[in-house]
Amino acid sequence: MGEIHDRIVAFVKLGNLFREIVHQDEVLETNDQIYLRDLIEKLNIAEQHNAWFTRENLNLALTNWADALTLPNIEKWLSNYQFAEKEPKTIAVIMAGNIPLVGFHDFICVLISGHRIAVKQSSNDMHLLPFIANYLEEIQPWFKGKITFHKDKLPQYDAVIATGSSNTARYFEYYFKGKPNIIRKNRNSVAILTGEETPEELFLLGKDIFTYYGLGCRSVSKLFVPQDYNFDTFFKAIYPYGEIINQNKYANNYDYNKAVYLMSLYDVLENGFLMLKEDQGYGSPIATLFYEYYSDQDSLKQKLITDREQLQCVVSKGWVENEIPFGKTQQPELWDYADHVDTLKFLIAL
Repeated sequence: MGEIHDRIVAFVKLGNLFREIVHQDEVLETNDQIYLRDLIEKLNIAEQHNAWFTRENLNLALTNWADALTLPNIEKWLSNYQFAEKEPKTIAVIMAGNIPLVGFHDFICVLISGHRIAVKQSSNDMHLLPFIANYLEEIQPWFKGKITFHKDKLPQYDAVIATGSSNTARYFEYYFKGKPNIIRKNRNSVAILTGEETPEELFLLGKDIFTYYGLGCRSVSKLFVPQDYNFDTFFKAIYPYGEIINQNKYANNYDYNKAVYLMSLYDVLENGFLMLKEDQGYGSPIATLFYEYYSDQDSLKQKLITDREQLQCVVSKGWVENEIPFGKTQQPELWDYADHVDTLKFLIAL
């Protein structure tokens, strides 16, 4: 399986590279300056290619990964597993492209476990990962030949990790049924409010709502609120996020969805950059947040259990097991697995 320590050190160096690119205004004269310049170029290309990938969002993704890829963090993550020498398998990974580097955790899991990875990227997010692969190959020879990218047909593979919409997931489940697989569908995140939240807590909830423009599965797309909840308090607390409406694609979605709601005679609350619509669904459109009233704590807990396959994160304070604090949905740890499926355990068992 190769020396896992060497792979860990390589990912720590990658985290340091991310940290340096985010926390400096100009490229410093370091041993990594050529990589820094190359990464800046790739960030510029990614920003031009996808209007949702603003430099702020790209830097946020790099910052979160820099925070995750420290030696203590990686060692803590891997301490829960037993690694054994095995013949490496080829793992096909089909990635989404809704937020920058959204498939990077699968990428790390495959390589840390000692396997080869065959990547099929989304056309929306295809510029950063090849740079990362090249960087890893140059600083650690173990990675050479272990990472390949494919635009069309995948090569021969032993297992699959595929992320997509609920519709594509049905196709994935049929197409990959003969191989060990992890298939991920649409999921959304919710927050539970009681009316007793502080302005600071509601402000932090704004991070969970607006980060990456609400495009991630960890983005809060729905609120559960008690009867007679005062939304004025909520709107006042999130007012500082109002500049989001200056992003053209976000503004276009806001205007379009507002027009649809008005023509459909829906009763919608809005503040100029976010609309609140009472709806039992979970997947709200961009610039819209669904809300639903609850009458008692027990019935809401039961609903969340019943709908758990549709949920990624539950933001609350003292309500449910594995809840996430306000403002923390977009900062998962290495051991916070998508859809609560232990990817590394799956890979080690192959």
